[in-house]
Amino acid sequence: MHAFRPGIFYPSCGRVTTAFFALYTFQPVPVMSLIATEWRSLRAQVLERKAQLTLAFRVTTAALLSLLLSLALHLPLPLWTMLTAVLLTQLSFGRSLKAAIDYVVGTLGGALYGGAVVTLIPQPNEMALAAVLVVAVAPPAVFGAINPRFNVATVTSVMLVMLPGMTHTSPIESAAFRVIEVAVGALTALAVSFLVLPARAHSLAIESAARMLDLAARSLSDLFAGFVKARDAAAMARIHDSIGQALLRLNTVAAEARHEQIGFRDTASDLGPLLRTLLRLRHDFVMIGRAAAVPLPETIQKRLEAPLVRVSETATDYLRHSGEALVARRGPAPLSAAEAALGGCAEAFAAIRHERLTVGLPVDTVERIFALGFALEQVRHNFHDLERCVAEAARGT
Repeated sequence: MHAFRPGIFYPSCGRVTTAFFALYTFQPVPVMSLIATEWRSLRAQVLERKAQLTLAFRVTTAALLSLLLSLALHLPLPLWTMLTAVLLTQLSFGRSLKAAIDYVVGTLGGALYGGAVVTLIPQPNEMALAAVLVVAVAPPAVFGAINPRFNVATVTSVMLVMLPGMTHTSPIESAAFRVIEVAVGALTALAVSFLVLPARAHSLAIESAARMLDLAARSLSDLFAGFVKARDAAAMARIHDSIGQALLRLNTVAAEARHEQIGFRDTASDLGPLLRTLLRLRHDFVMIGRAAAVPLPETIQKRLEAPLVRVSETATDYLRHSGEALVARRGPAPLSAAEAALGGCAEAFAAIRHERLTVGLPVDTVERIFALGFALEQVRHNFHDLERCVAEAARGT
């Protein structure tokens, strides 16, 4: 018979089964080493989800504080204060600030409109109440569709129609209490976002920019491979879409960072130049991808294959190191290798033009070749801009 060996008959037991089996058979297995390995694994998972865990703690704190404040102020519906605080406690203070402004403005508009409708139009029966509900809901809904800041106005207006009969208060009192409840919840959310394990939108924007640079670095080899062998068009489209989505997320976080700077006169570095540089780089990568839709002619490949490989390798390293420098708030990565590779590629394109190697090629092929040369020249300029942006981010800390 075969001896019992954990991991063969019971592969799902893992390292824990191995440790218990070793103890049971009195074998000198490093149990403490296994425990340390599990602890390191757990710690790595916690660090990986640090932002999410921090947000959960802030949301819980905001809910508890809003409940205590509602009870201390004797507000009739603490539920709305708590819901407001939970909804407005966001991942960063800048995002919480923007959400709070929009929510308070929308609530105030809905309270004024809904209170006026309920006060001016009597509701003696259910049919009249239905008519008032239509008047109270339709205009705020249209206005909210035009300006998303007023989405919550529709909810507030509905509440003002229905709550007076449930809480036995006047429409004016209901509107006032609604505004007070939302204001208390919003202030609680802002205080918690600012004081309890705060996360700066500016820092999150820098991290988003670094992730976009890393994503672009990992995609360059696939883009450049299209010049020498056929590539799946759908795969290339996914690469461009992923970089575009990363840029979109960055723009969203950068808008939240601007709210922080305006609200508190923040002296952190301006993100505008970095955003514009990354946008131009994304356009360059799109042009390179379109030029690589079909492999280059063999005569052109012989001249460009080695220079393009060198550009791909050095540009990948430069983008990755630039992202790391952004996160670490240190000086820019060395640009000399990428600069030399791009310069060598420009010389190869000049030789192609001088030797008239494109004569006799189809027009669309010639267009792709010179579009590639133009895109790489733009990459060269934008890498210099990226170098300045990384240096400014390091000085702005």
